[in-house]
This record gives sequence, structure tokens and C-alpha cells, in this order.
Amino acid sequence: MRYYLRDGTLVVRGNFDGLSSGVGGGYARVTTLLNHTVPYGYDASEPKRTLGLVAASLGLGDSFFGLMTAVPMQHLVVLRYDFLTLFITAGTTHPTPDGPGTINIIITSIEGFSQSALAGAFITATEAKVLALRDRDRSYTGTTSDAIIVASEGGMEHQYAGPVSEAGRRIMSCVRHGVAVALDRYEGRVPSDKPAFIIYSRFNGGGWVEWTPVNCPYYPCHFKGQRCDFCYCPLYPCGDESLGGWVESSSGGRVWACTDCTLNHDPEVVRHLKRNPEATLSELKAVSMKK
Repeated sequence: MRYYLRDGTLVVRGNFDGLSSGVGGGYARVTTLLNHTVPYGYDASEPKRTLGLVAASLGLGDSFFGLMTAVPMQHLVVLRYDFLTLFITAGTTHPTPDGPGTINIIITSIEGFSQSALAGAFITATEAKVLALRDRDRSYTGTTSDAIIVASEGGMEHQYAGPVSEAGRRIMSCVRHGVAVALDRYEGRVPSDKPAFIIYSRFNGGGWVEWTPVNCPYYPCHFKGQRCDFCYCPLYPCGDESLGGWVESSSGGRVWACTDCTLNHDPEVVRHLKRNPEATLSELKAVSMKK
């Protein structure tokens, strides 16, 4: 799975089995997930055509699920919790039932979900969204145009995604925290000139931590002159044994260890990846070797 922003559109790429309540929704296998910012006052009479034109302009074809929002992508919140990555935008200027407003939630997993798990994730995410609104003292449960995409790739590992399942408890935590943060950013309580990237860290008992390369206390963690745009590698876990290997985690599971890999900090590699966000691992390794 890769993701990037282009002209007010979040693009998430992969080979997904997914379920969507948005444009072109239902259950399908798709290669692209979109969250596109539209201007205030947008005529929503032809949303499928609008997103089709967006996908075509980006050279993405028609294999996509799409969402639309009036929230600028600078307020996007990206959350990573183990095998899950979530993307949330939230604006509740017009809560239900008074008029249109949008909370968009995209849930992706690098571990496969059954169709039951995809549906269960919808329920879990909706419950978590309501809790997040309660956390911000809102009396309503959502907006009139809220939408969710759940998409997974990889081998089948999760049959269910209810709130006490391995997948569901992570989704619950991500959505509850992410919706609250997204509201804080959109409503101006937290400055937001670019998307937030938040990870679940198990240090000091576990909790959510927002990562930023600005004034990082660990810089330089690898070498002088390193780039930190992709501190959390977009290729993780790459599975390339020349760069790392699988090790046993403290909980008894398997986790990918990057060992001594510094590819995602190489200035030339970072520049190439920012220009070509779907570059393959072999392509990036070749860029690094040219130096």
C-alpha cells in the first residue's frame, strides 16, 4: 500500500478487497482509494463523474472507491497501528439532521479481511466515531454524508473485526482518536498546515504519538545529512532479506526488523520517491546504488 497527495486529493494505491459506502461503493476489488476535496458549494449531482475525472487526470483508471469532502487535505489525519493505516478527514459544520457535513474514514490493512470482517469494521468504526464525537461534547452521532472505506490486502488473517477482535480493537482506537484529532485540526484548536501522521507506540505503556521531523531529538539517527520525510518507511514491511528480516516480537508474533537499512533516509532516494510515489523497491535500490 502506498499513499500520497495530489492537488487536493488523497490517493491510496494497492490491490485491495474492499467495502465502501461512498461513490462507486459496495464490495469490490480495487486498486485505488480516493478522498477528494471539493469546493464549498459544490454541485453534488454527479459525484461519480467528478471522481472519474479526478482519477483520469491522475492516470489512475476506473478501479477505485472514492469519497469527497469540503475539508482541505492539510487537515488530514493519518494513523498507523501495527498492520492498519487509517486516513480521516472530519468537518461537522452541518451535523445531522440539519444539513450536509462530512466525516470520511478510510481503513486499510496489510493483513487480509474476510467479507464478514470488512462489514464488521464498518460497525466498529461507526461506534468509535460516535465515541469521538462524545469526547468532543457533541450531541449528534455524525453528519448526513459520512462515509467509510475498509480495504485490505495480503493473506486472509482476520475473519472478524468487532470491537474485541484483534483488528477491531485497533480500529476502535484509531477511529476514536483520529476523528477527535481531525475535528481539532479542522476547527482550529490545533494548528494544521500539513497532514498529521500519528502512530501507536508501545513505549511507556503504549499510546498515540504524533510524529514530526521538526526538532526531532534523535536527529541524525542514522547519518549526517539524512532526510526524514519518510521516517516511517512507506514500503514497510518490504520483506527484502537484503535489507532486514523477520524477528519474534515481545508478544510472540512476527515483526519485520529493518536492521541496518537506511534506504528511506537516503537523500537521492527520498527525492526520487517524492517525485514518483509509486516507485518500486528495486527502483529505489537502483537509485541508491547510482551514487
